[in-house]
Amino acid sequence: MVLSIIALLAGLVLLVLSADRFVDGAAAAANHFNVPPLLIGMVIVGFGTSAPEMVVSAIASWQGNPGIAMGNAYGSNITNISLVLGLTAIISPIVVHSRVLRKELPILLAVTAFVLFLIGDNKLSRMDAFLHLTLFAVLIGLSILFGSGKNGDALGEETKAELIENEMSLSRAIITLITGLLVLVASSRMLVWGSVNIAQYFGVSDLIIGLTVVAVGTSLPELASSIAAIKKNEHDIALGNVIGSNMFNTLAVIGIAGSIHPLAVDAEIFNRDMMFMTLLTISLFLFCYGFRGEQGRINRFKGILLLSAYIGYTVYLLSTVLCKAC
Repeated sequence: MVLSIIALLAGLVLLVLSADRFVDGAAAAANHFNVPPLLIGMVIVGFGTSAPEMVVSAIASWQGNPGIAMGNAYGSNITNISLVLGLTAIISPIVVHSRVLRKELPILLAVTAFVLFLIGDNKLSRMDAFLHLTLFAVLIGLSILFGSGKNGDALGEETKAELIENEMSLSRAIITLITGLLVLVASSRMLVWGSVNIAQYFGVSDLIIGLTVVAVGTSLPELASSIAAIKKNEHDIALGNVIGSNMFNTLAVIGIAGSIHPLAVDAEIFNRDMMFMTLLTISLFLFCYGFRGEQGRINRFKGILLLSAYIGYTVYLLSTVLCKAC
């Protein structure tokens, strides 16, 4: 048991550190190949911050732990919106300047509705996984197509400033990228192994572990990067991290996990967790889109609402565990 706890904690720490290195290396390497800063911010950083969820869910699915695979992805989405953006907005209100992010918000909402429709039959087949990955590929292709020629967007400008600040040589970027990826895979295996053992020891479902401990752990890169961005007054990077990560989690992470091993979706995942994730996504859209020409923003009051929603949801999950134990 002690070894499992050590593996869980060490896996979480190494996961956060390796994900950060992976993102820095990937972004710097892309910059050397003249990838537009806007695309780096939209695609590469979004992919990098979701790399922990991808690896953890893939390993969990491969090892036959669907609760961790799905709980990690959907739990991370819930954590990103309610905890990450809630805390970030409390520190400093988030103002949406980027035109691209305003277009991404309704797409994220539509993607969430699409996934609800696919998984409404309480199973994730390989065909469903294929549809997830196909839609993901289409959206990435459209992002590249429409993002390549855009100049002057707020997200692109903020990403460009970050790249200048963290500039590194191509060889160093590639070494950083590869090292981060290798440690990411190793730490993910440690995390899954420790989580499954702890869940079995306490008689808790791996779904609850995936929705709470694992989801928070894999969302720490988003939390760190969003808080760092908002302190530098880079509002659109703070929000873009979450939108990009949630898009990757919803389509790519679940798609990869389902393609490795078809997953049965418990009714409680659909009725409780996916519905709560959808409600938060709708709230994010209403907070940030900006209607009638107004600028979207998440002020401190909205941040408190989001954080309160996270606390309430977590308390409810823990209460269900205690009720089953009684």
